[in-house]
Amino acid sequence: MNRWKEKSRRAFEAISDLIFPRRCAVCDRPVDRLGQGVCLKCKPQIQYIKAPFCMKCGKQLNEPQQEYCNDCLRRKHFYLQGKALYDYGSMADSIFRFKYMGRQEYAGFYAKDLYDRYGFWLHAVRPDALVPVPIHASRKRKRGYNQAELLAAELSKHSGIPVNRKLIIRKKKTKPQKDLTIQERQNNLKKAFKICQNDVKLSTIVIIDDIYTTGSTVDDMAKLLMASGIQKVYYVALAVGRGI
Repeated sequence: MNRWKEKSRRAFEAISDLIFPRRCAVCDRPVDRLGQGVCLKCKPQIQYIKAPFCMKCGKQLNEPQQEYCNDCLRRKHFYLQGKALYDYGSMADSIFRFKYMGRQEYAGFYAKDLYDRYGFWLHAVRPDALVPVPIHASRKRKRGYNQAELLAAELSKHSGIPVNRKLIIRKKKTKPQKDLTIQERQNNLKKAFKICQNDVKLSTIVIIDDIYTTGSTVDDMAKLLMASGIQKVYYVALAVGRGI
């Protein structure tokens, strides 16, 4: 029965690709390969995070003898460890379109790429749930979706790990983090999140986000989640800047 469903799903996707061609997650043109999320010529342009990388936040490092980036040496993080897939510079335009221009279909490509690279790690930490970073309700109404929820849902299809969208909400409409200093980011996120379950019966969770910069968002969520009784908090992000 499951094999028949899988064949039916693939057949439906193939027909859909013919009628409504998927757009390449790099160049945004219709892909030149059916069933793929990126053009053959665009694939080499993607820069993946590779060793050496920070053992805490996952940022790529410049020196092979380094274990942690300067940011993680200076600051205490509440999460245990994080992983990121892309160097932000190579996928900045792609993630912008995914986040602000309605390219929701990119989530499928991103999630498969994430799972191919970090599926072993994801299962090793044995999370009870994937928890997408929430956006404010007004922002979700305006945009029509939460990009972190889309990514988490697609990653769940590959990993079998359930998504929990109701555990935590963003109650405060915060300013965009990208143009703020570290201190401004921390102040911006004060009392931004709220746990919505009185009796949290989860032990380990993985936060799903699109971009990791200083870790302020993940830290603020992790601190609140651990105060609610969750013992271990990790994160996975699509992209991260280089370690400093």
